[in-house]
Amino acid sequence: MTPAPNPAEPGPVSRADILIEALPYMQRYAGQTFVVKYGGHAMGDPALAASFAQDVVLLKAIGINPVVVHGGGPQIGSMLKKLGVQSEFVNGLRVTDAETATVAEMVLSGTINKEIVTWINQAGGRAVGISGKDGKLVRAEKLEHVTYDADRDEETIVDLGFVGAPVSVDTTLIDHLEIAGMIPVVAPIGVDDKGETYNINADTMAGALAAGLGAARLFLLTDVAGVLDKSGQLLTDIGPDQVRRLREDGTISGGMIPKLETCLHAVANGVDAAVILDGRVPHAVLLEMFTDRGVGTLVRA
Repeated sequence: MTPAPNPAEPGPVSRADILIEALPYMQRYAGQTFVVKYGGHAMGDPALAASFAQDVVLLKAIGINPVVVHGGGPQIGSMLKKLGVQSEFVNGLRVTDAETATVAEMVLSGTINKEIVTWINQAGGRAVGISGKDGKLVRAEKLEHVTYDADRDEETIVDLGFVGAPVSVDTTLIDHLEIAGMIPVVAPIGVDDKGETYNINADTMAGALAAGLGAARLFLLTDVAGVLDKSGQLLTDIGPDQVRRLREDGTISGGMIPKLETCLHAVANGVDAAVILDGRVPHAVLLEMFTDRGVGTLVRA
């Protein structure tokens, strides 16, 4: 006896409509590069990790070149705690001394990087784990973090230790991996001209790589739906002027500010558009790219 169709599941025609809706986007972006920063809640949830890996493999299968950049702050904190290494924070930012930097590189380039590579490979892709050190991919320099004291009306430079910022990107290695059919998974580690290793913010790293690669899209997966207005509604499409207004009136604050700064820097340096979207939504990247409405906040130049 043939089982009755489940009304909650799309029928064959509906499935075909979904594919037809996606077709023009597939054609438009075939041969182009997407840089995806992967982090937040999605990294700790096996089901979300599996759906993310499937998204990445599908992008590669239809001719798009995905490059994954990952974070790992909570995992670094957990490992430091296990090893009995005390962390010092300044304005919410971890001071990375030599011992902390060694642990951070071990966790980022080792444990986390290879877990993501494994997820993608299990989904049918061919992923390769690298860091900014490999092939001179990312040259970094020490990051100067400036704080402002409103009471004294003065700025102070805070020494965060071995925390760096990307200075230049050499895409040769990634270019060769893409040609070979590989999916690069990049740990946010860079090195300066003297061989000193620096931990780099994953959003910043992704933005620098996207600009260096001339990517069509930069995706920043977060733990929020995107940029929200004062009433809590998702803003689906914004530009530099609107970002400035939202910041001035306090609509955006905290961790969303550096994410938007990364997006604006990327689109000002050759990336077609950047997207902030919710990594807690299964297949968020596919829903954003291959449906008419999308699910995140698109930032344009």
